[in-house]
Amino acid sequence: MNMFCYQCQEASKGTGCTLVGVCGKTPEVSSLQDLLIYQLKGISQFSTRLRALNIEMPEVNKFVTDSLFMTITNANFDYDRFVNKIIEGFELRDKAKSLLIENGGEVPVSACDCLTWKTTDAKEMEAKAATVGVLSTENEDIRSLRELVIYGLKGIAAYGEHSFNLGYIDNEVDAFMQRALAATTDDSLTGDELTALVLETGKMGVQVMAMLDKANTTAYGNPEITTVSLGVKNNPGILISGHDLKDMEELLKQTEGTGVDVYTHSEMLPANYYPAFKKYKHFVGNYGGAWWSQVTDFETFNGVVLFTTNCIVPPRKSATYVDRVYTTGASGYPAFKHIDDREGGNPKDFSAMIAHAKTFAAPTEIETGEIVGGFAHAQVFALADKVVDAVKSGAIRKFFVMAGCDGRMKDRSYYTEFAEKLPTDTVILTAGCAKYRYNKLPLGDIGGIPRVLDAGQCNDSYSLVVIALKLAEIFKLNDVNELPIAYNIAWYEQKAVIVLLALLSLGVKNIHLGPTLPAFLSPNVAKVLVDNFGIAPIGSVDEDMKLFLN
Repeated sequence: MNMFCYQCQEASKGTGCTLVGVCGKTPEVSSLQDLLIYQLKGISQFSTRLRALNIEMPEVNKFVTDSLFMTITNANFDYDRFVNKIIEGFELRDKAKSLLIENGGEVPVSACDCLTWKTTDAKEMEAKAATVGVLSTENEDIRSLRELVIYGLKGIAAYGEHSFNLGYIDNEVDAFMQRALAATTDDSLTGDELTALVLETGKMGVQVMAMLDKANTTAYGNPEITTVSLGVKNNPGILISGHDLKDMEELLKQTEGTGVDVYTHSEMLPANYYPAFKKYKHFVGNYGGAWWSQVTDFETFNGVVLFTTNCIVPPRKSATYVDRVYTTGASGYPAFKHIDDREGGNPKDFSAMIAHAKTFAAPTEIETGEIVGGFAHAQVFALADKVVDAVKSGAIRKFFVMAGCDGRMKDRSYYTEFAEKLPTDTVILTAGCAKYRYNKLPLGDIGGIPRVLDAGQCNDSYSLVVIALKLAEIFKLNDVNELPIAYNIAWYEQKAVIVLLALLSLGVKNIHLGPTLPAFLSPNVAKVLVDNFGIAPIGSVDEDMKLFLN
């Protein structure tokens, strides 16, 4: 066994990657990611004790968030970046320990040497990681619950990072993340106590998604119904992927007047829906499909590509686009150029990338037409009377929440077939890249209401929660589960995990999750979710359709 990782839906054989990650992660990078998480548990024990003394360390909060985000599936494959991050963490841990002692705090005593172990040697880091990874927790159920918490924290970190970049910080969220990380080293916690921590993680997920929603809409306005072009223009282009809207803003400002057009890819599609970005005439539409289609989309695009967050697929050996791909923020890949973070309140510097883009011809057109999106909660509320009337009249029989992630496996065709077979009196509520399985299908509308209402990115699943709660209020229901809403959610990585936990924390039940249940759920933990929340795997399209419509 070279490694062990089972945090994403594509875990090898449905149990875990042991030779190399299906995502493309090497055993060496996997080891460093394990060690970084282990290190965070030690840092968090010190910072949690400091917080009890009313001492906040903003640099710790930022480090923990950044580090968790770097370990999300498909975010960062750069070995050297992880080595440097771990060395930085040791220095920060020592600083936190010294500050605790100086202020009369009690230094924690723990069997976890995450409080003390350190090195600057990369090979020693790899060797240590082999002893502190996922499988170092022997009890399968405790391990499952601990990892469920950690994967939820990774999702929280992703959304918290985007909020931070827009100037929004919630110290309560930071405090919880670090308390929860420290709790995963506490062998005295029972399964019930860890289950409670899992649900608390979901509650914090709602809180951080609400913060990010406020950050995005305050900065860029509420998303509005928008028709997005799928074709291309005649200028050279930059294709921007990922989720970070601050990066989007700075790129648009710096490309204005340069003769370079900007296109979105995959999860950046919803940037087209924000009013603040529509003033940029060189922001011309969306190119390609979901994240995994990049291996062909980037070839035909011809221009420069920017990753702002996760969703990197390691390029094939035959790929011709490697030298024109850039990363920034938490993302990284050894063969891609990296753009440094902001310093001193200054924007990131995209000038080299823009100059590079000017050397290319316009993208090759791979499709034409348009898609419509922008149905976040404010926009749906503006249509509330129309929606309510359609439900009361029976024009809309049921809503289907089909949010989450897309993936490259063939069994994901289930979601396309499911959308195609849904009766014409049903509406799909979606967010995340799962929508690429059906958002270009001619599914029509119901009395002017499109049958696919796209709220935005995966973090905009919060909008779907707000919409559901508002509908429950309008129809005077005591329980959101009484609404004519069914949940058929696709997942791939840890941002989808926190969305699931957020829904559970709000009491949403009977969620179908696919294309497979997570490998990190032990049989006993899976049974708890099934018995208490009605979580179920997907079946065949016809069987599930019959079940949902009954």
